[in-house]
Amino acid sequence: MDLVGFLAYGQSMILLLLTVIAGVASAVALVHAALQRPDAFPAVDRQSKVIWVSILAAATLFIWFFGAVGILGIIGVVAMLVYLVDVRPRVDAIQGKRWFRKA
Repeated sequence: MDLVGFLAYGQSMILLLLTVIAGVASAVALVHAALQRPDAFPAVDRQSKVIWVSILAAATLFIWFFGAVGILGIIGVVAMLVYLVDVRPRVDAIQGKRWFRKA
């Protein structure tokens, strides 16, 4: 294997790793959204549970089918990150759930 082949292999492995990490995170976000109470989402001034579950389902499919670095995959990653960073903490807070914090 020459240097160009080695670098191409390394790039492929990094892209595969990014896709797997983003796909798993998106699936976890989808499961989290599906398990929450429906009234928690409007209570924190966010879209309804049905909309978020639909968005995250589409994001998960986009990431797994198109990869994390294609245009549709990037849209899926952004949707997943918005949920995990903005919506999930607010939904958990209004329900009194604590993740990674001491009581």
